[in-house]
Amino acid sequence: MANLLITFSILIFVILIVAAITSLIEKEKPAAKKIFIFSLLLPLPYLLTGILNFTYQYETGLVLLGLTLIMIIIFILPLGRNRKYRQTIPIGRIDERETMFSRNELKSGSDNFNDYYKRNPEKKAIDENWRNKAGLLKPGSSQYNPFHFAAADASFETIEALKHEVNGRVNPKKVEVHTNKITEFIKEWTKKLGAIDVGITKLEDYHIYSTGGRAERYGKNYTKQHEFAIAFTVEMDKDMIASAPSGTIVMESGQQYLESGKIAIQLSKFIRNIGYEARAHIDGNYEVVCPLVARDAGLGEIGRMGLLMTPKLGPRVRIAVVPTNLQLNLNQTMHDYYMIDFCIKCKKCADSCPSQAISFEDMTEINGVKRWQINQEACFSLWCTLGTDCGRCISVCPFSHPDNLMHNVVRAGIKNSSLFRSLALKLDDTIYGRKPPSSDLPKYLNIKV
Repeated sequence: MANLLITFSILIFVILIVAAITSLIEKEKPAAKKIFIFSLLLPLPYLLTGILNFTYQYETGLVLLGLTLIMIIIFILPLGRNRKYRQTIPIGRIDERETMFSRNELKSGSDNFNDYYKRNPEKKAIDENWRNKAGLLKPGSSQYNPFHFAAADASFETIEALKHEVNGRVNPKKVEVHTNKITEFIKEWTKKLGAIDVGITKLEDYHIYSTGGRAERYGKNYTKQHEFAIAFTVEMDKDMIASAPSGTIVMESGQQYLESGKIAIQLSKFIRNIGYEARAHIDGNYEVVCPLVARDAGLGEIGRMGLLMTPKLGPRVRIAVVPTNLQLNLNQTMHDYYMIDFCIKCKKCADSCPSQAISFEDMTEINGVKRWQINQEACFSLWCTLGTDCGRCISVCPFSHPDNLMHNVVRAGIKNSSLFRSLALKLDDTIYGRKPPSSDLPKYLNIKV
């Protein structure tokens, strides 16, 4: 028994030291210090029981190991999985003119401006409030840095230069393809181009905006033109996100919108080259609601913050979509309750949101669909104050931790057990903080005039 207790204490120590080193590699120094302290304290009961000679030593060791085993079993039992859960299906379609990006493009006195506020007079005063602020990527905003903002603008300007490439001529000589093989090719090639995950779903009416809202697409009615949709995600760099809401967040947003856009354009060109219709949907040029398409393609769930929550990286991704008429095999929609249950328990994004735009409440029925909805006006108003797209909700999300062994063990437990979800949340709050502070800027970005 003594040898078993000593061995177990050494095992706990080694595991926690590895976790502390992993945190140091992740540049999480406060977390590493806490884990190191745990590595000294948690093994002590087992070590002392093993090396000290006292009455009932064997019985004490047996009880200690027995209680530990019982706790482990309790936390790994597959409880709270709710196999009956099914993702909600939207009843209607979203009008892009109602989004903040579309409203941000409205110019005072223009036909589109007059049309929108004639139909929505109650929103004019709300929108004038954020219009009177410095604005996104503008001097005078609280996070203004000419180098960070110029870098972000460079990404968005490049995306704008690519918008005429999203669609094009289809090769009249159609190449006959095998559905299984072309599906595998597209998925693996898309990952080779830089995607993290790729999924395919049937394109549904509710995936498509009812009416366009941006630039020349304002007021244009959309109908379904394709049968399938390829959705994929690209990773946003953890270090760039961790210093949110500084200029690094909007730099990284712009960069990954650009990366996802390039992949989508390349993929759509490939499909058209073999004789099938395909269109890339990229930042500023969407006709589909990307998070809904990605959700139905099995890439994740829509979380409390209104973003796609992916199993590997949480909301720390950007999405692009390529609808097509090329026959492809479909992914299974996730229909997995564990991410929704974690969002119900967590509320860390709501606690950390500077604009209080994220609800603390459970999902409610909105337009016939049970879901969460952020206060988009409050969120965008903060963006116009900061000059960046904030990103605090993404940076503090426990699912946003790096995709490595340590965090993936925790993710596996979260997926398996409701009790483990509660434990994981308490541990995340203890180690990283309930409201984790923003990290320092990456060294090369600490540049000023």
